[in-house]
Amino acid sequence: SKRDSIHAKFAEIAAAISRHEIMRINAPVENHASIIAACARAKAVPERVELFDHPHNDVWCRDHGPIFVKHHTSGEVAVTDWEFNAWGGKFPPWDLDNAIPSRIATSLGMRRFNGGMILEGGAIEVNGRGQLLTTEAVLLNPNRNPHLSQEQIEQYLCDYYGVSHILWVGDGILGDDTDGHIDDITRFVNADTVVTVVEENKADGNYEILQENLHLLQQMRLEDG
Repeated sequence: SKRDSIHAKFAEIAAAISRHEIMRINAPVENHASIIAACARAKAVPERVELFDHPHNDVWCRDHGPIFVKHHTSGEVAVTDWEFNAWGGKFPPWDLDNAIPSRIATSLGMRRFNGGMILEGGAIEVNGRGQLLTTEAVLLNPNRNPHLSQEQIEQYLCDYYGVSHILWVGDGILGDDTDGHIDDITRFVNADTVVTVVEENKADGNYEILQENLHLLQQMRLEDG
C-alpha cells in the first residue's frame, strides 16, 4: 500500500540516522507496529529508534515542530513553541501540527517557551554567534503575522534565540509553497560563511531574485565588522 511504501522510505532514513543518533518519530499509535517492522527490515538500530504517539497533519516537522534552544552555561535544552498556520493558511487543517511542539516538550520532559507569533523552522538560519538570517518574503508576509512590524518580529527573534543581529534577504525561489524559506536558498556553514544558490540563466524567473539576494549577502557584515 501507499502507506507501507512511505513507511519503508522513512525506515531507510531512520536506519541511517539510528547508526549515529537517536531517531525520534512522531506518529499515531496505530501506525507504530508497522513503522517498527519497517525499521527492522531496514536494519535500524532498535534502541536508537523512539516512537511517540503524536498525530500530525503534515510530515514536515522541520517547520511545525519545536525549535530547540540550549542554555549557554547550564547546557539545558528547551523547546521554543511557535504558532503554525501551514505556511500562511495554505493547507488546512493544521491543528495537530500546531500541537506538536507542546507534545514533544511534555514527552521529553523539557521546558517549553511560547514564542507568541507564527514562525516555521525553515524560515530562520542561525550561525551560533549572534546572527540570524531570514527572508522578507516569509516573516514580513501578511499571511503570517500581519499585526507585527518588522521591528517587533526582530525583537521576538532576539528575545527567544539570544541573537543580537537579524540579517534579511528578499524573496525565495518561485513556486515555493513556503513563500520563500531561507533554508531553501541560503545556509550558514560556519559562523562567518554562507552557501547560497544562484541562477545562471538570465531568462529564468529566479535569476533576478537570487542576484538581488546575492547582492544583499555581499553587503552583510558580522557585528564586529
